[in-house]
Amino acid sequence: KLHELIITRDFDAPASALWQAWTNPEYTKRWWGPKTFTCPAAEIDFRIGGKYHLCMRSSEGKDYWSTGTYKEIVPNKRIVCTDSFADPQGNVVPASYYGMSDDFPIEMHVTVTFTEKDGRTQMTLRHTGMPEGEQSDLATQGWNEQFDKLDELLKTMS
Repeated sequence: KLHELIITRDFDAPASALWQAWTNPEYTKRWWGPKTFTCPAAEIDFRIGGKYHLCMRSSEGKDYWSTGTYKEIVPNKRIVCTDSFADPQGNVVPASYYGMSDDFPIEMHVTVTFTEKDGRTQMTLRHTGMPEGEQSDLATQGWNEQFDKLDELLKTMS
């Protein structure tokens, strides 16, 4: 059974700074991936129908690529895109390509919303299609570690 993973975080930064972090590959490279991961490659064609192609590299040096297509863009408010595992060339691959469970659908969906109030921004991530159980728990942990890195990045941007 697939469900929706929802994470809400408050950041001491304007929505425009979070927007830059999500849409500018140079910023994305600085926070994408869990705590011990780096992001050596980030391509973002940020327009409706455009694609992203991101690489997370583990501390052991294993690369995990993802790709997706932007479906909805409301500047400083909302980003909606598909989310799939990918190979280094950007082709969609099943989760088993990375030795993960086949419970993952070939395509998931990500919705990120930004609500700014008094110079602070509440960001809500909805990751739909994630398998329940351990994979969802690991994804939640990964996203939260990523958002800790995002918080550190935002402090250097203001």
